[in-house]
Amino acid sequence: MSHSDSFFEKVYEVTRKIPYGRITSYGAIAQYLGTKKSARMVGWAMNASHGKEDIPAHRVVNRKGILTGKHHFEGTHLMQQLLESEGAIIKAHQIINFEDLFWNPNIELKS
Repeated sequence: MSHSDSFFEKVYEVTRKIPYGRITSYGAIAQYLGTKKSARMVGWAMNASHGKEDIPAHRVVNRKGILTGKHHFEGTHLMQQLLESEGAIIKAHQIINFEDLFWNPNIELKS
């Protein structure tokens, strides 16, 4: 297992904990993991997660609530449809109620 594999697994552990109807950002996960890895690395982990049914990658977006990963989902609007089915309001590929739905692992997962 390479360093990126173990990092990706840590990202997936956090992503699996995002509750239904909530969203987080690549940067919030990177910050929570406290590594020197960047939000971009979290994005790479999300891209690599496709086909893993237990990872709700659609709940991870950029810090402005923009669906930057949408082109990695099957079909053109699947990411948006999944988010909308969980209560997100999306206009022009951006979550309008981002702050209301934001789930911060740095707060939510503190023991």
